[in-house]
Amino acid sequence: MAFLAHLLSSLGGWRALALVFGLPMLEASAFVGFVFPGETAVVLGGVLASQHRVSLWQVLVAAVAGAIIGDSVGYAVGHRWGEAILRRTAGRLVKQDHIDRARGYVARRGGWAVFLGRFATVLRVLVPGTAGMAGMHYPRFLVFNAAGGTVWAVSFVVAGYLAGASWRVVVHDAGTAGAVVVGVVVVAGLTVMLARRRRRRRRRGC
Repeated sequence: MAFLAHLLSSLGGWRALALVFGLPMLEASAFVGFVFPGETAVVLGGVLASQHRVSLWQVLVAAVAGAIIGDSVGYAVGHRWGEAILRRTAGRLVKQDHIDRARGYVARRGGWAVFLGRFATVLRVLVPGTAGMAGMHYPRFLVFNAAGGTVWAVSFVVAGYLAGASWRVVVHDAGTAGAVVVGVVVVAGLTVMLARRRRRRRRRGC
């Protein structure tokens, strides 16, 4: 993390944006997330924006695009080469048990696994490939991938922008922050679902 922070702090302009785009993109497509979690680069991109070394909207676009494209590549790798490539690459960095859990997670939750998995490092790296292996239809995958990638990227860029010099706290508490975002999304989803059910009941009652 210190190396990445030093590297990004020494850069500016398109080179910094390339890293903000590249690390989230490589997380699931090349399993780099096990070594350099993309959220660190995204948070630091927000910090650079707060220092006016890059614009905030450019960091947001780079982070969102990197997250969505990277997961799509990970999906394609899993769909095309399946378990063999997953074991040869991710298997060197993570236990088989984690791979099996990711597969079970996708099987149980479907598209929501793609969205919610974005907020946990191991799942963020493994879920796209396992979704491809499971044969999830790509349009469905893309919808949840785009939604999760956008919420994740915007949340951490803005967190870095607001934190400034205290960005290490954000990175350290990234797991908690991700859980909070997931909790808010789940509660909002349940609220909308319950509201719709009430409306349906009222219509039937009428």
